[in-house]
Amino acid sequence: MSSSPVASTSTTKIAAASWLPLIVVVLTQIQASFAVNALTVSMQGITTDLNTPATSVGTAITAGTFAMAAFILLGAKIGAKFGSRRVFQIAVVIHGLAMAGVALSVSPTMLFVAQAASGAVIALIAPALVVFIASNYRGSQQAQAIGLLAAAIPAAGVLALLIAGTFASTIGWRYSFALIVLLAVINLLLSFKLKVVPAQSEVKIDWVGAFLAAGSIILLSFGFSGLNSWGVILATPQAPFQVLGISPAPILILLGAVGGQAFFLWLRKRKKEHKPQIFDLAVLKSGQERATTFAMAAMLFVGTAANFLIPLYIQVVQGRSSFQTSIAIIPYTLSIFISSTLVANLYKRFAPRQIARVGFVVVAAGLTLLAFTIRNEWEQFFVIVGLIVLGLGQGAIVALVFNTLLSAAPKHLAGDVGAWRGLVHNISGSVGIAVASVFAVGLLGSLIATGVAAHPELPGQLISQVPLDNVNFITNDHLKGVLALTSATPAQVDAAVLVNADARLRALQISLLGLAAIALIAIIPAGRMPNYRPGDIPEVLSSGREEPGDDTVVPDDEFEPFQPVPGDGDGEKSGA
Repeated sequence: MSSSPVASTSTTKIAAASWLPLIVVVLTQIQASFAVNALTVSMQGITTDLNTPATSVGTAITAGTFAMAAFILLGAKIGAKFGSRRVFQIAVVIHGLAMAGVALSVSPTMLFVAQAASGAVIALIAPALVVFIASNYRGSQQAQAIGLLAAAIPAAGVLALLIAGTFASTIGWRYSFALIVLLAVINLLLSFKLKVVPAQSEVKIDWVGAFLAAGSIILLSFGFSGLNSWGVILATPQAPFQVLGISPAPILILLGAVGGQAFFLWLRKRKKEHKPQIFDLAVLKSGQERATTFAMAAMLFVGTAANFLIPLYIQVVQGRSSFQTSIAIIPYTLSIFISSTLVANLYKRFAPRQIARVGFVVVAAGLTLLAFTIRNEWEQFFVIVGLIVLGLGQGAIVALVFNTLLSAAPKHLAGDVGAWRGLVHNISGSVGIAVASVFAVGLLGSLIATGVAAHPELPGQLISQVPLDNVNFITNDHLKGVLALTSATPAQVDAAVLVNADARLRALQISLLGLAAIALIAIIPAGRMPNYRPGDIPEVLSSGREEPGDDTVVPDDEFEPFQPVPGDGDGEKSGA
């Protein structure tokens, strides 16, 4: 009996492509990620040099992040319309100029504008990187390329900790951004070696959809970022405005959620009318692609929240400096890098849903181990092991879900996949930090109140002199400074420090256990991820027939053929 077209195609070997495009992709991702990390590491030098508070640097970082998230969907369409390579080259030049602006900043305003500009052009760069991978690599090479792209982010973090940290303490923080300018020049020169990705001049930009997306993302980002400082429900004195005493944070989140619903309704309306959309819903064409997105969001939420809590533990509980903190988390960052790079080796043996389920179990195990072992000594063996285990699971899942989405989408939607990845990354990260902060601080307040009630040597007269309505994570020295302004005796100061230290540690431990629980819950959407290997595609799509519930016919040449996972007898296919 003759082989079917699908079977014969599946055995065809794909010639290995040049790794030059991947070199450009990885170096450019490092360029973009290094810039943000360097700004954080250099915060002390910037605040001193520009005579500005640290909050101004934080505002500049936030501006860049929000600008990227707001315009990334638009950036994908601009790249498709005018050609990804051309748009990429222009964006790399602008990003290099923006970094030169940061290096030469003489005022907080100049720093803010330069960083905001860099964030906006990353919205053009990020989708182009995914297009380069999709247009140059297939099968196992594509999986390896995506793993290295995902690994470039933690790699940039390690480099920033080492290089920017060293520069900031020796020759000056500005040299870190001069180095990024040099990297931008290298990436620009190398990009001319890339093959031209044809421009899709017929692409029409949906400006209404772009406005709805940008507005919703900005509202959600500001809302979640302001939860801790502006108030979860009632407005705090730090809130920029209030409505009948209600904090602006939940109001902005509500408006952002409404805007998000309006955005997806608009996309569906445009699709029914066969009009261009700012984001093609074919990227989320089935329940399996949506489950992959949920798994991605859950991992980014947990990972970003852990990235917030771990440095908080090192700096506040242990009282270490920012540079010491950076060095301490290198094992965690390196483990993310390693697993992102090596997870592609599992794709030929296990389905995405299997890898994702195990990955979330590993993440939960790492967080649980951390929660039960963190004390006041960072060098504990099991603390380091917990960080490494967490990083291994996190890196594997982030690379896996990205590759799964890209493998299931037509090549001409690679930019949309890249934009969607960036969008989910930023929103999930903002939510992760906000929720972790609010939960940990709220828990700390409750634990301190309980601890004070259990210590009769801390009378109500003394407690009334301490601003317990503004509880936050502070070091022991900071607390002693606050108590020095009260009538507390030395014995009472010692008791208060003991209560605060115990509550602080327990709040962080419970918060880490909460993240572990979320990781375990994420096994549910992970179990709905595709049951085929990334890089392969089910017969229903490779044959060019319609997927159930979708009115889009996928061309034959957009996908690679499906190869069943050995031992998987349920016969389930993507989109089924």
